[in-house]
Amino acid sequence: MKRKQVAHLLERYRVTDGAKFRLKRHDPDDTGGGIVDRKEAEALLADGVTRLSALQELLYPHASWALLCIFQAMDAAGKDGTIKHVMSGVNPQGVEVTSFKVPGPEELAHDFLWRISRKLPERGRIGIFNRSHYEEVLVVRVHKELLKAQRLPEDLDGRRIWEHRLADIGAFERYLTRQGTLVLKFFLNVSPAEQKKRFIERLDDPGKNWKFSASDISERTHWESYMHAYEEAIRATAAPHAPWFVVPANNKWFARLVVVEAMVAALESLHLKPMEMQAPDRIRLEEARHRLLEEGTTA
Repeated sequence: MKRKQVAHLLERYRVTDGAKFRLKRHDPDDTGGGIVDRKEAEALLADGVTRLSALQELLYPHASWALLCIFQAMDAAGKDGTIKHVMSGVNPQGVEVTSFKVPGPEELAHDFLWRISRKLPERGRIGIFNRSHYEEVLVVRVHKELLKAQRLPEDLDGRRIWEHRLADIGAFERYLTRQGTLVLKFFLNVSPAEQKKRFIERLDDPGKNWKFSASDISERTHWESYMHAYEEAIRATAAPHAPWFVVPANNKWFARLVVVEAMVAALESLHLKPMEMQAPDRIRLEEARHRLLEEGTTA
């Protein structure tokens, strides 16, 4: 029963039509109205990881569909931990995680989707993007000076550039879904207060110092600009074929549960069945089995 309740709960966070979307209506502290507590959520997460692994084992041999999961968030929202926990049971051969950093010279010499296209998952695989093409309408929008490094023609670097880029992203994701790639987008919605708490924990724990950067503090001063950019991005690109999940991320245990349930639901929607061997293949397998048994008898 809890599984069904959590699956139904996904609709609370799924955004498929951005027209009426307002980020302020989504509470980072939300935990689903108390449907599950932390202990129950952890048990459901473990079950979800097991189900995700089984579904990936069906996805791989069919080699027709792919799943692309995009994670976007402010720093310390829990992207790395969520990816680690949710994908912990999946066969590494069937999944690839890509973390997109600041673009280098080769990437800047191409269009902004070029480096994204090169990392798309193959058919039968799950692709995880830790940050993505959305950086081009988030961090670049907040820090407009970054556009200069992209050397765009002056006529194309105008006031409508964000509108155009969001339209291009929407068209790109529509194209991917028409080619057999399921697209799921997760915004881990953390509050400024929770981010501050996690930053202090990183500073106080020598084992986590490496996670902290001086730029993390300066980026906090742009919080409202980032929230505006996220809201615009979600409003412009949310669609039934490429939904956003605005995941409350102040409680990591709940965020991870929402993510795994969304991924499981997407793969279950494909109704994949175990691959059935064709008659000639079954005959060859039986012949191989017979030869192995004979070999054991004569040894």
